[in-house]
Amino acid sequence: MRVLFIGDVVGNKGVSMIKNYLPKIKQSVRPQVTVVNGENATAMGRGISLSIYKELMSDGVDVVTLGNHAWSNNEILDFIDDAKRLIRPYNFPRRTTPGKGYTMINVNGQQLAVLNFQGRVFMDNLDDPFALADELVDKLSQQTKCIFMDFHAEATSEKLAMAKYLDGRISAVVGTHTHVQTNDARILPGKTAFLTDAGMTGPADGMLGMRPENVIGRFLNQRPARFEVLEDGRGIISGCFVDIDDKSGHATHIEPVMYTDDRMS
Repeated sequence: MRVLFIGDVVGNKGVSMIKNYLPKIKQSVRPQVTVVNGENATAMGRGISLSIYKELMSDGVDVVTLGNHAWSNNEILDFIDDAKRLIRPYNFPRRTTPGKGYTMINVNGQQLAVLNFQGRVFMDNLDDPFALADELVDKLSQQTKCIFMDFHAEATSEKLAMAKYLDGRISAVVGTHTHVQTNDARILPGKTAFLTDAGMTGPADGMLGMRPENVIGRFLNQRPARFEVLEDGRGIISGCFVDIDDKSGHATHIEPVMYTDDRMS
């Protein structure tokens, strides 16, 4: 099977990039499953709303993953338990956190497990993602060999550590959060595909999707600044696709994708 993964959707521009260009990418890549990280998808660039979730689904997305901004829009508390294809990081405290951290997708009779975890280095100190990944992968391996993880983390070392820790046990570990696509897509020795960061989908000419002047001002004066999503200019859509052997669950290929408005028109 082929899984297309699209990195962090940022603001209105990111949502419009999915609507306008995901069909073209799917025509070229021809995935069986499309997974999108939507934790920055609201107009303010933090969180997700029910209307945006439904819009992503109607535009051809099969699963939406989240991250550290999962709860930045309080509306999510009203619908996450009913949104079957919306998952938040599994390692939030399980007894008190709504929603779920993984979902199963039927792909021509074969089950694909899609997992969402969050790192702890330079981020909130959630439950141990390594211990919980161990537990969850052991459980899901009884149902399928095809397991894909969105690991939402800051530190490149933590992302690679997770991939190497699970190498040979899951199909792919793809990183999100830093909004910059890395140039290290590879298949690890145990046949797990890895990419440190898939990049972002949204304003191409901003700084991680934000208005540059606000971010630069923060560097210049070291005072708190309100970051605002850049809404004009070119858009970008970034991610990767992974080929997975249905029987073994091993990855056979991983390839980044990145397009801007002027490269897709």
